Amino acid sequence: MSPISAIPSLPSISPSTGSPSTSAPAGAGGFGEALTKMINAVEQSGDSANTAVEQMLSGTGEVHDAMIALQRAELSLQLTVQVRNKLVQAYQDIMRMPV
Repeated sequence: MSPISAIPSLPSISPSTGSPSTSAPAGAGGFGEALTKMINAVEQSGDSANTAVEQMLSGTGEVHDAMIALQRAELSLQLTVQVRNKLVQAYQDIMRMPV
């Protein structure tokens, strides 16, 4: 079973101006890269859930490990769907703005 990965940190907000600081950590990518990483993580969690279920069915894995992997995969998929819904909603709101 793979360990839970940490959520990347967000840029800090400067107390004097209230705007995000411009010093991004080295290797920080854009929003598209973050979405790509999220989708890859969802796919990996689904694959690990499938592996855990296969091991459980073959008798080499535990039932609780399979259930934990399935729940982890389901939660990551639900998070991704909610992010997609928010993106679609934001796009629709922008398209409804008068020019």
